[in-house]
Amino acid sequence: MCGIAGWVNFGESIKDKTKIMEEMSKALSPRGPDEKGFFYSDNCDMAHVRLTIIDPENGKQPMVKENYTICYNGELYNTGELQKELEALGYSFGGHSDTEVLLISYLQWGEKCLDRLNGIYAFAVWDSTRKRLFAARDRAGVKPFYYSFTSRGFLFASEPKALFKHPEVKPIIDGEGIAQIILLGPAVKPDSGIFKDIKQLPPGCSITYDKGVFSMSCYWRPTAEPHRESPEETGEKLWFLINDSIKRQLVSDAPLCTFLSGGLDSSIISAVAAREYKEKGLVLNTYSVDYKGNRENFHASLFQPDEDAPWIVKMSEHIRSMHTNVVIDTPDLAEALYPSTLARDAAGMADVDSSLYLFCGEVRKGFKVAVSGECADEIFGGYPWFSNKEMLNRPGFPWASANSERYSLIRGDLCRDISPVEYVESLARQTAQKASQLDSDTPEQIKMREMFMLNFYWFMQTLLTRKDRCSMAHGLEVRVPFCDHRIAQYAYNIPPEIKFLEGREKGIVRLASERILPKDVAWRKKSPYPKTHNPDYTKLMLEKFGALLKKTDCRLFEIMDAKKLRQLEETEGKVFSKNWYGQLMATSQMFAYMIQLEYWLEQYNVVIQK
Repeated sequence: MCGIAGWVNFGESIKDKTKIMEEMSKALSPRGPDEKGFFYSDNCDMAHVRLTIIDPENGKQPMVKENYTICYNGELYNTGELQKELEALGYSFGGHSDTEVLLISYLQWGEKCLDRLNGIYAFAVWDSTRKRLFAARDRAGVKPFYYSFTSRGFLFASEPKALFKHPEVKPIIDGEGIAQIILLGPAVKPDSGIFKDIKQLPPGCSITYDKGVFSMSCYWRPTAEPHRESPEETGEKLWFLINDSIKRQLVSDAPLCTFLSGGLDSSIISAVAAREYKEKGLVLNTYSVDYKGNRENFHASLFQPDEDAPWIVKMSEHIRSMHTNVVIDTPDLAEALYPSTLARDAAGMADVDSSLYLFCGEVRKGFKVAVSGECADEIFGGYPWFSNKEMLNRPGFPWASANSERYSLIRGDLCRDISPVEYVESLARQTAQKASQLDSDTPEQIKMREMFMLNFYWFMQTLLTRKDRCSMAHGLEVRVPFCDHRIAQYAYNIPPEIKFLEGREKGIVRLASERILPKDVAWRKKSPYPKTHNPDYTKLMLEKFGALLKKTDCRLFEIMDAKKLRQLEETEGKVFSKNWYGQLMATSQMFAYMIQLEYWLEQYNVVIQK
């Protein structure tokens, strides 16, 4: 994985304005600590920072062939097949770098090359003859791509912090940005960079910037198809896809490990990886995260029914992995709220972000590449809102229902033209309406397709952003096999009675996994990414929140009602009867989110545009 940045300008020549690209490169340096490269021309400059994973000598970037220059972040998992196909067409290669394969694929097929790619990517190709930039982002949105317009050009980068190195890009948020932060946060709209002057390329979309004319198109979205397989046949097909995706993503010229929580998804990945390693005479390394005081303070809930620790031990022993358990203490967890905010360029998932940030830092001490189980829940219906009728049929986003309470925190002179409930529900409707359907679909099938879309393009994106930023801040590449577009497409069409086999979340995945997992692990009740249950953390968040409200220059007051915030502190968050966001962001995480928000406003010198 890497970091990319570029500047296309059709005014004066930018060939000699190297300082801007150098600064953009520095801002992205944690993503690519191994080497950096630059491309300069009259109308296009590019910068690349590299985390060397595949073919160190032949994958240097930006890469130039003929009149085309590519700047690429990601991994292709069908590099070998594409290379053989292109060699049959007469092309030759200097090595086995996926960068070279991607660039030659573009030379051969142009924009249609996207239909052939299996992987996670964000890339841009500059055609120096036509003065045209083409850029694309992977189907699931695993790798980021942000952009902004200048007076005479176009900027792009892997993270917003790099765009701010251009003098024309300012850290401004307007009413729309405030509404996203308070009503949607930590989620953002699929095309939003939160800041007024920054946009995000949505998953499965591409753009062209042709002599100053900008256009965007979407090349992939899940499509409805008849599903004719029996439950047994579905399990077989599904296992082929999952197994194939995992094995493809184990290819690496750098040390690789897996994350293991003892849950279904990470256990499948670790079991397949351990089997592949054993065949090569190797031992797989696995990692898990825990918190000081969790065992003594754990309380079962709807979202987290039991502890991970015993299941991690069981699975590690079952697959014979070399396991490392990273234990995080409360003060460290709280302190990491700040660097994780800088990594994300925004307030994020509070201590869920900060713990992952610390965890990835520990993993990076021994490995450059990790494989993780993210996204199976969004694709296969692992959350309660897929089965709980009240949550399933509630308008809006089922993981964020406190719309009016959230809105009440916004200052009265801001966002006056926004109706909180309608704002949130309309965004959900717009996404749900894009769900491809069959004429034969039952109302239940239609609802499940709509819920799939909401999860894929909203909830999953929040988790993928978190994973990308908190890992790449340490130069750690994390791969997510369940994001394979073939799996997503197939899962989109599995009928509810098969997908939720035996009346269980992800029932069909559980059935398929029995061939490689102990049965009790395969059918273990879902447990999300672990969070701290230590009461010291809640106490510390209240103290920190109270301290920032006493600041004479508290920036939260610029966007939020001071009286309401103090009431929130006095009642210890009891004004909110439901979680701030999802399964994990409850009371202490709500305060942590606001602590992150204050820090973000300060560190980025955010300008509030009323």
